[in-house]
Amino acid sequence: MVDLSFWLLFFSAALALNLSPGPDLLYVLSRTLSGGRRLGLVSTLGVCTGALVHVAAAALGLSAILATSAAAFAVVKYVGAAYLIYIGFQALRSTGGVRIEARAPVSAWRAFRQGVLVDVLNPKAAIFFMAFLPQFVRPDHGAVALQLFILGVLVVLVAIIVECTLVLLATRASQALRSHQAVGRWLDRVMGSLLVGLGVRLGLSERL
Repeated sequence: MVDLSFWLLFFSAALALNLSPGPDLLYVLSRTLSGGRRLGLVSTLGVCTGALVHVAAAALGLSAILATSAAAFAVVKYVGAAYLIYIGFQALRSTGGVRIEARAPVSAWRAFRQGVLVDVLNPKAAIFFMAFLPQFVRPDHGAVALQLFILGVLVVLVAIIVECTLVLLATRASQALRSHQAVGRWLDRVMGSLLVGLGVRLGLSERL
């Protein structure tokens, strides 16, 4: 029998968590504003693929290493912070606006690859899955590892729905703005600054 209260609580929590601002969501929105709907959707696929890596790690117990090892957490944290700052500085250097054609546009493959790395190199994402998913594991519903994996995949599916919806909304809101070079440059500066800020914040953060 389906436990409606259980699933209502689970999906409500997953929705709230996926709507919370973080490196993944900000990266997706920055790619959408700078490159349009296609890059936004590809970036969503990238960060969600990275999230699946954390889901698999949580199911196998590997995320526990980050939760218990200060050295492992520090290494992943600083690499992830440096990568976010690097992407942010790239946005800050952007010429902005769709009328400038001398600068090669970001390819879909590059946006996807960066999306994967943004998520994989975020140690708090790994610890999040390790801390969040076990709360919904039920002893009478089979192997714990399988339950963790299924629940994790469901969280990622919610993320895909949320982020794709936001990409479509951001695309519609920014289409008119991106046709003006000055406004496009301003959007790049804002998103770049936010990414750099997130990188600095991640670098200074403590373990959960």
